[in-house]
Amino acid sequence: MSKIFITGVAGFLGSNLADAMIKAGHEVSGCDNLLGGYLENVPEDVDFHQIDCRYLNTMNKLLEGVDIVYHTACTAYEGLSVFSPHLVCQNTFQITATVASAAISQGVKRFVNCSSMARYGKQEKVPFTEDMIPKPQDPYGIAKLAAENLLQCLSLVHGMEVVTAIPHNIIGPRQKYDDPFRNVASIMINLMLQGRQPIIYGDGEQKRCFSFVQDDIDCLTKLAFLPEVVGETINIGPDEEFVTINELAGTIADLLRFDLKPVYVADRPQEVKLATCSADKARKILGYKTQYTLRQGLQEIIDYIRQRGVRKFRYHLDVEIYNEKTPETWKNKMF
Repeated sequence: MSKIFITGVAGFLGSNLADAMIKAGHEVSGCDNLLGGYLENVPEDVDFHQIDCRYLNTMNKLLEGVDIVYHTACTAYEGLSVFSPHLVCQNTFQITATVASAAISQGVKRFVNCSSMARYGKQEKVPFTEDMIPKPQDPYGIAKLAAENLLQCLSLVHGMEVVTAIPHNIIGPRQKYDDPFRNVASIMINLMLQGRQPIIYGDGEQKRCFSFVQDDIDCLTKLAFLPEVVGETINIGPDEEFVTINELAGTIADLLRFDLKPVYVADRPQEVKLATCSADKARKILGYKTQYTLRQGLQEIIDYIRQRGVRKFRYHLDVEIYNEKTPETWKNKMF
């Protein structure tokens, strides 16, 4: 049994990861500031602390005796980061520096860092492979890449084992669906279940692969213990079903038997048109295999939101920069 600490444990990814680790017999603790998660997500067997992990003294105390840290906490708002760079970068890069400093000071053996596909930015071809030179297009991606570089440096100096996972476009139950700034599938489902049309940025021909959370968890749990993953960067998620946002909306509408007439608004600045990651490395090292189709994953979210009830969207984050380029969806609270 290992003592595992999860930052962002009330979040979508962190809470599902906690469930898996508890089921495997490990002792799990974690923290969350509840900015991007729900308190009810936290499994009851987790030693939970409602604090912000940017506070070094607190993190030093919480990481005493911990063997493995999973760092999932992040204000993971790629589109918003262009208009709220202070918030997003502080809660992406700075919190990584804080948690890493505490982890090293407390003798944590391994640090599993959850990065983002945003690190790749705009590449000449898809899918993105781990050997590509990152070219992040927005402050969020820049901060994620900087956090990776920071951890590599600290690992070399202090010897803490670091693994970087790149989960991407995760969907499933527990995802925050009343958030107007991110989680496109959950936003669309919450809207359609209210009888409202989805809002699509640009022409809707942006393409992504969506990953059901449990498929990611199966790989992430292995990163805590396998010796061969130390120092590696590994994409976690499918490279099948590369779909447009228009196709995503159509699939959701079909599952809901909804009369789809999307509302189109202007592009969001710096959004990458074609973005998906190769899963070949994860297949080779972690035995990755996609278990859920896109339709199955979307149906799971539909069932989850129906069970909990639709919710009004909460504009819970400050937009720092207002000008003619700020999306009207946020300025006019269109969701």
